[in-house]
Amino acid sequence: MSVDVGAVRKNFAWAALDFPARLPVGQGGMDPEGAAQSVLEAFANRAPVALGFEAPMMVPVSPVEANGWQSLGKARQGEAANGQSRPWSAGAGSGTLATGLVQMAWVLERVAMASPHLRCTTQSELWLAKDAGLYLWEAFVSGSAKPAPNGVTQHAADAAAAADTFATRLEESNLLLSDVTCEPGTAFNLAAAAAIYSGMSIATAEIRLPLRVYRTQPAVDPTR
Repeated sequence: MSVDVGAVRKNFAWAALDFPARLPVGQGGMDPEGAAQSVLEAFANRAPVALGFEAPMMVPVSPVEANGWQSLGKARQGEAANGQSRPWSAGAGSGTLATGLVQMAWVLERVAMASPHLRCTTQSELWLAKDAGLYLWEAFVSGSAKPAPNGVTQHAADAAAAADTFATRLEESNLLLSDVTCEPGTAFNLAAAAAIYSGMSIATAEIRLPLRVYRTQPAVDPTR
């Protein structure tokens, strides 16, 4: 499942796929409550959930050493697209980060209220080993990978493309590889912080562990 963050009254969208059939779960949705309910419905059916947000959910914090502050705000490795650097701290990235962080925290707390014993992780290997029911990841939709909307909003198309890309990576056993990374020891895992805020059961050490970021490819049209 993937969420395209934005103004909740007009620019928010989510999309979910069943796996391995890769069939859409419902018609997707346009509000955080619907996203939370989709997660809860999956858990009611004893299905694990991978939930991605299209916003910077991991940022680098430079080592606290002499002149370490000079690299604060620099782009993460892999953020460049088409030869151009698009750091998470630039205008669009920082705005999406702030919007996405509060929306993720809200959705997670909504889920935690209805499923208080849910275990959460940002580490794909733990989710694949069934040590956690909810896996949080970051969707990266940008440049040539941005899909053309076909009868839906751009936000809905982005969410669907991100969900489809995750399903492909799961199918190919390729969840361990992150398309965007931070220098070792510098990751501030905002998704883990949001999970802790929400009251979910998650290892506090994850707040300093890298989050996986999956660069999105346009969604596959199942009618072709």
